[in-house]
Order: sequence, then C-alpha cells, then structure tokens
Amino acid sequence: MEHKESNPGPCRKVVVLSGAGISAESGLRTFRDGDGLWNTYRMEELATPQAWARNPVLVLEFYNWRRKQAMEAEPNAAHFALARLQRFFEVKIVTQNVDDLHERAGSADVLHLHGELHKARSTADPSRIYPISGWELKLGDRCELGSQLRPHIVWFGEEVPLFPQAVSLAGTADIFIIVGTSLQVYPAASLVHYVPAEAPKYLVDPRSEPDSPIRNLTAIRNKAAEGVPELVDRLIAGLA
Repeated sequence: MEHKESNPGPCRKVVVLSGAGISAESGLRTFRDGDGLWNTYRMEELATPQAWARNPVLVLEFYNWRRKQAMEAEPNAAHFALARLQRFFEVKIVTQNVDDLHERAGSADVLHLHGELHKARSTADPSRIYPISGWELKLGDRCELGSQLRPHIVWFGEEVPLFPQAVSLAGTADIFIIVGTSLQVYPAASLVHYVPAEAPKYLVDPRSEPDSPIRNLTAIRNKAAEGVPELVDRLIAGLA
C-alpha cells in the first residue's frame, strides 16, 4: 500500500535563512569559497553603484552571465525538502540568494534580501520593477520613464530595503533553520539574534563550529542536499 503524507492541521511557523551554499549544490558558484566568483573578479568592478556608473556594460554582461547560469541550474534535494515542509508547517524562506531555485522547487513564500536575478528595475524610480524575459538585460533597455534598467540586485554599499521585513519574520519563528550561509554576510547574519531565544534553531553546514553562543542551536554537519532532507524528515516525524 502506498504511504501518503498528510497535513496534521494547525501549523507552527518555520523560518529559513538560506545562503549561497544551498545553490552551490545546484552548480552555482559561491562568492566566498576557494573557487568563488570574487577570486575571478573584484567586487568593486561588478557589484557596486560605482561599478555601474563607471562601466554599465560590464555589469550588465556579468549579471547576464549569472542569469543564464541560474536558468540552466536545477533545484536540488535541499530546495525540494523545504518545499515539502510546507505541507506540515507554515514555512517562510528568507534568502540571500538572487536565483529562483526555491520557487522552482515549489516554495511559495520567499523573501529575497539581496534582490532577484530575473528582475530589473528603473534607475529613475526604484519602485518600478520588471520581470526579465530570457537571460539578457542590455544597455538601451529602458523603463517607461525613459531611464536605463539595472539589475534588481542589492549591491555592496546599498541599503537592504527588505531587512526590516526579514527581522519581523525572524521574530515570529517557532523553528529557525540556517542553511548554506557562513553567517558572515551582514545584515542577514544578524537575523538569528531576532529569533525568540526559546525557539529551536538548526544550522546545516558541514563546517559548523562545535560550540556556539546561540541559544538552542543544533548543528547538522552535512551539506545542504543531505542535511536539509534529514532535518525535514526529523521535523515531520516530530509531529506524529
């Protein structure tokens, strides 16, 4: 007889903070690992307002390449496990990633702290945001105001406008999961300090330290594609 999972009813809230490590297992290079993108390019050349002002063509080409790479990647087991968790818990994902792998795996509620590769915005009015059809954004692509479109990405040196919303989500977490991030990128790394102290917290990271000052933290020393499905199974089993 086939076993079918069922929703047990009222859900507790799980808030997930995800970073580059979860996408790396889908083939997307990270910025901080030994073979990361910043070892190939200088951050100041590609991901700052100054870089955009100095050489917008280079910046557009860089993000076109990243967008094409993201479109060719596929969600991995960690992405799919978090999507499956929605059947049992209220799941909110706060991601530092600019790809759409969480959404393509089926996650319904994703907050992109650092922007989205597949969107562009007006340089005259940041509230004017547009989907990008395909993988190219070119010089001369303009909004209806006549201004050049730029990648809808939070560059180094810019404010993170969705951070207050992420703080609010963290403060409502019954369970908090950290996956694929070194907790070195701020302000996102500080979100764990807004989670209620009594809430269980799980860090999925093969390089996690054995001791942590974070209260109620359980370290799962495994890669995302293995550690997240294991954790999801554990959380679902705990509902029985």
